[in-house]
Amino acid sequence: MSDVQGRIVRNPAILGGKPTIRGTRMSVEFIIGVMADGWSVADILANYPHITRDDVAACLCYARQVVCTYRGPLRRELHP
Repeated sequence: MSDVQGRIVRNPAILGGKPTIRGTRMSVEFIIGVMADGWSVADILANYPHITRDDVAACLCYARQVVCTYRGPLRRELHP
C-alpha cells in the first residue's frame, strides 16, 4: 500500500488546500479525473514525468479512503 500520509498533502496556499502530491501542484482530483477519462498510469507517467507510479497509487488510496469514510448525502446530480 502506498504511503498516503507521506505523499498526499494539503496546503491552503496551494490550489486552495486541495489534496496534492507532495512537492507538486498536481491534485488528487486531477489524477483521478484523468484516470476516469481513460488515462492509464503509463499515460500519466509519460505526460507528467515528475509524477511516480507510487504517487498515482497514493492518489488512488487517498480517494478510496475518502469514499470509504464519507457518510454525507450524495450530490443531487449524481443520484438518479
